[in-house]
Amino acid sequence: MRIGAIGALSAAILLSCAPAAQARPSALPGGAAPPVTARASAGTVPSGARDDAPAVTAPEAYLMDAASGEPLMAKRETRRVPVASLTKVMTAYVVRHRARLDDVITITKTDVRHAAANDATTAGLRPGERLTVRDLLYAMMLPSGADAAHALAQRYGPGVDRFVSRMNAAAKSLGMRDSRYANADGLPSSGYSTARDQALLARAALRDPVIAAVAKTRKRVIGKTAVHRSHTWRNTNKLLDEGALGLKTGYTHKAGYCLTFVSPLDDGRKVIGVLLGERSDVARFTTARALLEWASGGGLPE
Repeated sequence: MRIGAIGALSAAILLSCAPAAQARPSALPGGAAPPVTARASAGTVPSGARDDAPAVTAPEAYLMDAASGEPLMAKRETRRVPVASLTKVMTAYVVRHRARLDDVITITKTDVRHAAANDATTAGLRPGERLTVRDLLYAMMLPSGADAAHALAQRYGPGVDRFVSRMNAAAKSLGMRDSRYANADGLPSSGYSTARDQALLARAALRDPVIAAVAKTRKRVIGKTAVHRSHTWRNTNKLLDEGALGLKTGYTHKAGYCLTFVSPLDDGRKVIGVLLGERSDVARFTTARALLEWASGGGLPE
């Protein structure tokens, strides 16, 4: 990945002066996550992983080889926590198994009100607009539009409840044994997942060429037509400017700042990383860069 000096600086910052991570509220029984400043190796070190990973401030983290699925580092990787809009990766995965890209969906007042009532991020959709599934995937994944996620779930459940059942069935089929989805957009709910499970989902989702193409798109513009307004959607993943290939950001007060990322290394291999519960937007990308710098410098086993 083209992280260069900024990646090295990020790693140095994490190793030398990272402050204690702030505990975040938990949506699950058991209270808030404890502050973490220990090295990633202080927790369980998966078989095949190295124990010299840089310190990470995220309460939960996981890094894996994208090709083999082998874990490279792990920190509380099976702890069940809310994952915010990383949920939308599963929504995209289910939609891709049920929809055609040229299917047309009419946006309803319910779709728009759902996002507005929950103070969620939106794609700026309006009732009556008609967009293709392809466009709605961009609307959901780039700006993290809850309005787009709701419209897709309503259509391909049909109904949100049935769609969520399909999400949970897909999670089971992927071996995501510590995940339970409660909605299609990641808004605060009883749903939960883990860093490990989100890495498994990312690996499966990115095998789909459409999801892979959407995930690495920095900006998507669709022009005005007779059935919809013009829209410009920008990706919230800042790593894309440094060579990353995706995948998704997420945030709620309970979940903290979350990130799933996939990036090529200088030797041609790719890694998938998941960070959950980070304390800030800056911190999640700083941590990701440090892990990528470590992996590029020998973190990956031969």
